[in-house]
Amino acid sequence: MKRFSFFFIFLITSFVMNSQTVPEKQKIRKVIDTFFEGLHQGDSSIVSSTLHSGIKIQTTYTNKEGKRILRDETREKLLAGIAAKKKTDTYLEKLLSYDIKVDGNLASVWTPYEFYFNGKFSHCGANSFQLFNNNNTWEIIYLVDMRRRGNCKANEVKK
Repeated sequence: MKRFSFFFIFLITSFVMNSQTVPEKQKIRKVIDTFFEGLHQGDSSIVSSTLHSGIKIQTTYTNKEGKRILRDETREKLLAGIAAKKKTDTYLEKLLSYDIKVDGNLASVWTPYEFYFNGKFSHCGANSFQLFNNNNTWEIIYLVDMRRRGNCKANEVKK
């Protein structure tokens, strides 16, 4: 009987903990979706609403000489670039999947993507977002993206 009680309590606890995580994952995904909605529209105010004031932003890629580069960007430069999008240009960052991990006030989101500019494939890669739950509002505190041209399957993480 004790064994059954322990198992039952374990199941209930697991269910409650999981049910609390699922809505948080939905809220986090909504923040990421809102970020990309603003990017696609060229609306920096929408993007800004998803960002923490102290966000750190970086991009990594391999240059033509084969050297691996890590470049820093400021929040202001990111938002100015989005606001400068021409009305005639279309951006589509097609997210291929979401891998969301949550622990308390911290969340991590991994999103492999393909980027299309004016309907034509431009590049692919992955985004890594770190989010902070700022008193019930999830905000992006760190964003690094990796950009690759050409064969997008060539550098996928091998399991």
